[in-house]
Amino acid sequence: MSKLENLIEPIRHSPFFPQNVEVLPTQIDAERLLSQSFYAEMTPGQNVEFIDGGIVLHAHPRIRHLDVTLRVSKLRDAFAKLSTIGEVEVGKCLCVFPYQDDEPDIVFFSSEKVAPLTTETVKFPTPDLIVEVLSESQEHRERGVKFGDFAANDVGEYWIVDADDSYVELYKFFEGQYQLLVKAYSARIKSTVVNGFEPDIDVFFDDPKNLVALRQLLT
Repeated sequence: MSKLENLIEPIRHSPFFPQNVEVLPTQIDAERLLSQSFYAEMTPGQNVEFIDGGIVLHAHPRIRHLDVTLRVSKLRDAFAKLSTIGEVEVGKCLCVFPYQDDEPDIVFFSSEKVAPLTTETVKFPTPDLIVEVLSESQEHRERGVKFGDFAANDVGEYWIVDADDSYVELYKFFEGQYQLLVKAYSARIKSTVVNGFEPDIDVFFDDPKNLVALRQLLT
């Protein structure tokens, strides 16, 4: 059974199925117009996404969120550049999916996906790996609609990093859905998409340990 058939199956036997089908084109057209408005009106300084058919404007993150994002991105970016396997982008990277457009905290693109991009690129393709650092106001989306959308569009790996409780969840895309491979507070975590990237979780939550890990990569 295809992904589309899996989505339709739960409602196909509903007595309201015909009415739902009739409403869908109107709803899709309305969301398409809103999406066009989103692109026309967004500005570089906004932290904004088009999610679940609506425009979501985010509040500025807390310093702890920023610090954890920076630690993760420094290690990922250094590893990607040294191994020449792709590129890492942090925030403000608008990834365009068929139904919604997200600005994840950290994304990784393989060399093949980076090749056609230019210095003027604004809309980015589907990443190979996404990292979201949890924020209290957005957790329901990062574990809900974003989780489902990333899986539906074959994002190979999804990391959820909790900046408050200092743990990491690693989800691998397998047979049409995400499987939780790791949820840990202190352990070595191994990426299945970025071959060879195997940091200790501690380095994401501690500056001295992060600097030691970065120095080891560079030397």
